[in-house]
Amino acid sequence: MTLVAGAAIREISPNQPMQLCGYPHVLRLSTGIHDPLLAAALYLENGSEAVLLGVLDLLMINSDAARRLRKRVSSALRLPEERILISCTHTHSAPVTARYLPFIGDPAMPMPDADYLQFCEDRFVESAVAARVDARPAGLCWTTADGTGVGGNRNSPEGPADPEVGVLAIQADGKLHSLAVIYGMHPTVLHEDSTLVSADFPHFVRRDLQDRHGARVLYFTGPCGNQSPRRHVAAQTFSEAERLGRLLGSAVEASLDDLQFDGNPVLSGRITSVDLPWRKLPTVAEAQDLVARRREEYERLKAAAAPRADVRTAEVAVFGAEATLRLAQCDVEAVLASVLPAEVQVLRIGDSCVVGFPGEIFVEYALDLKTRAPIRTFVIAFANGELQGYIVTAEALAAGGYEAASSLFVPAAGRMLVDAALGAMEP
Repeated sequence: MTLVAGAAIREISPNQPMQLCGYPHVLRLSTGIHDPLLAAALYLENGSEAVLLGVLDLLMINSDAARRLRKRVSSALRLPEERILISCTHTHSAPVTARYLPFIGDPAMPMPDADYLQFCEDRFVESAVAARVDARPAGLCWTTADGTGVGGNRNSPEGPADPEVGVLAIQADGKLHSLAVIYGMHPTVLHEDSTLVSADFPHFVRRDLQDRHGARVLYFTGPCGNQSPRRHVAAQTFSEAERLGRLLGSAVEASLDDLQFDGNPVLSGRITSVDLPWRKLPTVAEAQDLVARRREEYERLKAAAAPRADVRTAEVAVFGAEATLRLAQCDVEAVLASVLPAEVQVLRIGDSCVVGFPGEIFVEYALDLKTRAPIRTFVIAFANGELQGYIVTAEALAAGGYEAASSLFVPAAGRMLVDAALGAMEP
């Protein structure tokens, strides 16, 4: 058997002004396009076995949309759904494409535009089909890069982080054909004051590597629930996004020496489902009290001229408390029915596994999975849908803060996802 591989990219930038999403309270009608939003697919086939890795430059898509899209790709490629992974980069400078319970009622997070969502889905299917058409004899090789200095724990500079960058290199026609880069950091260099459509720093990662090699580059966001550039940027600007993107691109470039390409890799896929336990939410009165306390702490730090990162952490804690209040006021069980059971996907690609988790999972769970997995493992977040928020640790829940306040699930859910992934790796 001989591996064939193909990659294709399609643009999904909006053709009219649209509300950009990712930050509460601020209306951000787009005023232009700084860099293109992309839908991209990497197709790998070895004999009768094949897998497809796909990604869109969007904040997220709902689980029902992900299932619908996966079925379309499965039909178009005659590829089993468990072999198709579809994720989002989680850029906070793209149009609204998902319903998100913690932001319900906030004008900054309106309902998704059905026409734009359909456009994105159509373009992704085009990219998947084109990737298979592009397939040619190839070899693949996994390697890792060091992303230290690009991002880290956004709540504490000493908090857990994972600087490892997963890199899947594809060689064809005697040269580097394509790259898949996996790194766990929120694409949030740009904040609510930016009204330009952008993929954020992943755009600059891709551009840097494309300029070096002429290869097609796909960027995947890893577990980043508590990871961001917050403590690694001097300002929320495109120049800082470019600096971090080029820094990560250089790290990936340094990992590409002396690669040994495999022309006959194992390819397989499996999806398992998990019913996650959800947490008991506070009463409306308790949630209102939490909002008041978080606002008081935020104002105290602002008045004391505390470090910028600490003030931002306190500000997003206010957002989290407000999300808790919205959750307390909503029919949470109806929302849970749309995201549960959660899907965990495991793709075997050569000598490594790719695990796809839905939603925003804390990095501690990815580190645990990597330690316990029987083979080298890389994790992609926002895969095949969402969980309406975060999967946090027990320590984060006890400390409070934005992520814990806007989470629907108990911390045990994270371990259940990890255990499900490990189970799916078994023969």
